[in-house]
Amino acid sequence: MSKLFLVPTPIGNLGDMTFRAVEVLKNVDLILAEDTRQSGKLLSHFNIKSHIQSHHMYNEHKSVEAVCERIIAGEKVALITDAGTPGISDPGFLIVRTCLQKGIPVETLPGPTALIPALVNSGLPCERFCFEGFLPPKKGRNKRLSALDEETRTMVFYESPFRLVKTLDELARHLGPEREASVSRELSKVFEENIRGSLSYLSDRYRSKPPKGEIVIVVAGKKD
Repeated sequence: MSKLFLVPTPIGNLGDMTFRAVEVLKNVDLILAEDTRQSGKLLSHFNIKSHIQSHHMYNEHKSVEAVCERIIAGEKVALITDAGTPGISDPGFLIVRTCLQKGIPVETLPGPTALIPALVNSGLPCERFCFEGFLPPKKGRNKRLSALDEETRTMVFYESPFRLVKTLDELARHLGPEREASVSRELSKVFEENIRGSLSYLSDRYRSKPPKGEIVIVVAGKKD
């Protein structure tokens, strides 16, 4: 049956690729990839030979209609990103919404994403949480932070290593320097690191030792 498959890919450790994900990618007519060079390495590792095409935030508005037409014509299409689950701070929302509007079936496979391991690993309450993704780099950043001043749920953020200290300092100003938090870095990779402490402690630590790799910040919510 023709449909769109959203296929999560490993965030670091290739062993996290599921058998089902490999099977789907081997059997679709087209794979849409955020970066064809990066995804090409993954596909080669698992001997996946399906046709691959670029699909990212800069071209998705132009290509989404053509992709939908191919699915309606009977093709099976899979969407992957550089790492993790499509649609989570990566391309995915637009094509899913368009497919659903056109009555095209969408199937999302379970699989890797950085936010859940970081949240569970933080030691902070995780029965209720909010995922904030990347904060705006400039416009709207302070407004977004101010909106979180009264948030009681655990908060999860993605951040680049270059902005980590700045973000920790800003969170400390809004939420208090002693607010509990954790920083997870290079999840599932050889040099995985999970550091827990107050926002001020974490800021001082990474100011003296600049980090590398993909980063997830988890911050405790305001106490009732």
